[in-house]
Amino acid sequence: MSDQNISRRKMIRNSSLAFLGAATGFGFLKSKSSERGSKKSHDLPFRISMNTSTLQAYELPADEQIRMVADAGFDGIEMWVRDIRSYIDAGGTAKELGDLLSSNNLLLENMIGFSQWISDDADIRKEAIEILKSDMEMIAAMGGKYIAAPVQGIDSIDPTKFHDYAKRYRAILELGDETGVIPILEVWGTGTLHKVSDCTHIAIESGHPDATVLFDFYHVYRGGNSWETINLVNAAKLPVMHMNDYPANPPREKLTDADRVFPGEGICPYREVIPKLYHAGFRGGFSVELFNRGYWESMDAETILKESYDRTHSVLTKAMAAVE
Repeated sequence: MSDQNISRRKMIRNSSLAFLGAATGFGFLKSKSSERGSKKSHDLPFRISMNTSTLQAYELPADEQIRMVADAGFDGIEMWVRDIRSYIDAGGTAKELGDLLSSNNLLLENMIGFSQWISDDADIRKEAIEILKSDMEMIAAMGGKYIAAPVQGIDSIDPTKFHDYAKRYRAILELGDETGVIPILEVWGTGTLHKVSDCTHIAIESGHPDATVLFDFYHVYRGGNSWETINLVNAAKLPVMHMNDYPANPPREKLTDADRVFPGEGICPYREVIPKLYHAGFRGGFSVELFNRGYWESMDAETILKESYDRTHSVLTKAMAAVE
């Protein structure tokens, strides 16, 4: 991830929001209360989901995140491990959140967590795997089946070590055999694993039947990957994909997480890419993931949720109209 503006690594520290408020001089708008509405419906062959990174600035507790995302009409939700831990530390339980997800007819698409499971240091790997196992058990108690597994703990991909990386990925996939929660190998456009080809290489070489990968429209573009060959991936194996758009400026090499925009506001060629993913088998969830300070400063939580849903629905509908 980028070391400028807001990155997902920096956002895992609670102090980051306070820093941003002080540094920019802006306060973040809190959500207004609203009546619980009925869920929207659509006839798309995909789920429209919400990654709660999009709501981070409002500092909502996990149970309120679930209620608000469901009220906004989303089919699924991606949540952050740290938010679930905070809820449990405050006296709640993972099962309570799982029951809330179920009662709101909301699929837990995936959980966002961080560990150095791929580190070259065996002791660091061992500790990271213990943390990851604990996270997986918590996710299983919520009824979830997936956790993101970005590459942290190595500075660069060594082409001579793909077999080692694959063995390390297989090791955490085998944790999934125990817990019922599958780690999804994630591409980060500004991170160590920023190439789709490297990501799929590691996943395939793991030799594990549950191996899968997590793509993100921004990260695929930011990492210098081509949309022309994205349909070489068996997209039927992808449970979820992060949904967002990216502007023409700044140039690709200077984009940061904070530059992500609503689907349809940027230059992503959805009308070419969505049909490719569809024909390659994708039927999972498109999960909106944004870190845009301008949105946080100008919108309350209900508004950003509504805009995320409506714009994603519009983009997917228009793209699917081109499918033959």
